[in-house]
Parts: sequence; C-alpha cells; structure tokens
Amino acid sequence: MSSRRLNMRLLLCFTALTLPCVDAATKTYQPVIGILAQEVLRGATPSASSYIASSYVKTLESAGARVVPVNIYNTQAEYKALFNSLNGILFPGGSVSIITSDYARAARIFYDLAIEANKKGDYFPVWGTCLGFEQLAVLTANVKDKEEVLVRTNLTKVSVPLNFTQEANGSRLFKDFSDEMMEILATEPLTINAHKWSISMETYHANELLNKFYRVLSTNHDGPLEFISTFEAIDFPMYGVQWHPEKSPFEWNRDYYPHTANAVRVSFHFAEFFVNEARKSSHSFESEQVVRDLLIYRHHPTYTGNTTSVFEQKYFFGNGTAAPPKANAQMSCPRGGAVRLLAQANALLTPALFLLMVFSAD
Repeated sequence: MSSRRLNMRLLLCFTALTLPCVDAATKTYQPVIGILAQEVLRGATPSASSYIASSYVKTLESAGARVVPVNIYNTQAEYKALFNSLNGILFPGGSVSIITSDYARAARIFYDLAIEANKKGDYFPVWGTCLGFEQLAVLTANVKDKEEVLVRTNLTKVSVPLNFTQEANGSRLFKDFSDEMMEILATEPLTINAHKWSISMETYHANELLNKFYRVLSTNHDGPLEFISTFEAIDFPMYGVQWHPEKSPFEWNRDYYPHTANAVRVSFHFAEFFVNEARKSSHSFESEQVVRDLLIYRHHPTYTGNTTSVFEQKYFFGNGTAAPPKANAQMSCPRGGAVRLLAQANALLTPALFLLMVFSAD
C-alpha cells in the first residue's frame, strides 16, 4: 500500500471517529413531564376542585422541560394513554391524603405503570417531593395506613443541610454533582422542610419492601429521631426528597425559605437532573398539536401570595375554571420515539459503516 493511500485512509478514519456523537441514553431533546394535580382543601377556593403550585412548573421549565398538568379525575385508560406520551411525572408536595385521595389514586396508577415499563426497559422516571416522597413510600410499602410507614415529626418551618450517607457518592442522583455542590448541600441550611410526617430510619430498616427498593442518600434529624430526607430506587429511575428544591427560586412568603445564590443553584441542579432523566424516555405524543393542546401554557396561574397560602401562584382547575384536558384514551402511538431511535441508530452506525467501506476498498 502506498504511503499516500495509507495517509488518506488514516485521514478518513480520523474524520469518521470525530463525527459528532449522539448520547445513546438520550431519546428526546424535547421532554414533556406531567405534574400531578391534587384536590383543593375544602373551603379554600370554592370555584376550583384541584390545583398545581406554579413553582413546580417553573422549576421543570427552567431545566428545559415542558409541563402537562395531570388531571386527578381521569380514567385508568386515559392515564395509560398519557403515560405512553409523557417522558416522566412529578408528584408534588401538598396536604391531601396519600391513602384515599384522587391524588393517591392517580399516583398509584402512574407508579404501577412506571414499574411495569421500566422492568421492560422502557425508561420512565418518577419524582416525589415532600407529600410526593411520602406517597412513593406508601405505594412501595403497599400499606393502607400511612402510619405503618410514616411517623409524626415537627419540621414545618426549618431549612437544614443534608447528612449524606455512604450511598450518596455512588448514586445516580448525586454522581454528577461537583464536590463543591455536595459540600454546599452538606454544610449550608438550604433544604426547606415543611412536613409533619417522615420516614424514620428505624422504619426503613425494619421494612423489607422499603429497604430492598430504595437506597437512602441523605438523612436529617428531628431531635433524636433520624429520618430519610433523600432516596432513590435501587433498580428504577424513581427519586424522592422530603424537602422542597422548588421553593428557593420561586416562593417568597415564608421567612425560612433561603434565597441565596447557592440555594437557587441547588434547586436548578435537581431540576436539571430530573429533566435529564426524562430525556432518556422514548415516549412521545402523536403530534406536536396533541401535546400543545395539553400543555400547561393553556392555563393561567392565580396569584395567591396575598392569602394564607404557602404558594405565590397556583393553577386552579375545575368547577368554573378550565380543567386539565383529558388525554385521548387512543393517544398511545409513540411514533416520534421510534423516529428518534432510528435517527440515533443511524448516527451511531454511520461512522462504523464508513470505516468498513474504507478498509474493505482495494
């Protein structure tokens, strides 16, 4: 082989190997995440039956996701269709029952669908914050009384650092956090606690359904009682925090909410993590118009910061205001996901085929 031909082949090889690579884990760059609504407390807002706090919406949007509000009054078939289109779901904090409410009923359906899908390799992440964190624990433990899993605590108005466990360093949730960010979380009082119930470490160790399913990433204390503040599922992309990452950037009506630059950075780190998890889902809507008909953009938040509410803004639904549109039960065709998978396969295979052609030539 002449040196000229050899040099040409080496140049072609270098060109092929340096073509832009596609992250094999990424299935979509336009993630759409559902946020579960919950019942309005009786007498709080007579004209509405459910709501979503705006801070959860803004947090996900800040990391590059679009949001679909998930109606708590849908049928199982409608939830199944929506599940097949969403790239993830968030169970927000609140005050409703995690046993008997429609919030709990819908959460159970999405939890079961996510378990089933992930077992088959169909990536679908779930996030729970505060009440949503407690909901995940109750669903995993499969109990009919929350006191079988939760204990009373008094952490309704405090922000604290996280006490990381040894599991945190190797976790999916924290593995890409810088040493600086881990130090900030471990030393500065930035995680907002506003809960009356917790999962004690004693309960976690005693309950095999919990300790075989979740790894504990951080804990905190209420006096002598050690409780879980952050966990992730061992085998599934499910994550929960007993505290509130979404409040620091967007909620202003309580004096114990930290608003330092580091507090805001923490919020966005967690948002970025979960949205990146959603990008790994190949689910998609049948068309761009279908998703646009369901997006939260079609609704208008109400200012509630001048009331006793802990939220500056809420989206209200039902009984005189627009309810989240119900997903079409037939809307389950993930065509966009298939197209993306083919495109990614093509991007990965093209350099290999190119090299094969180069070296098979005379």
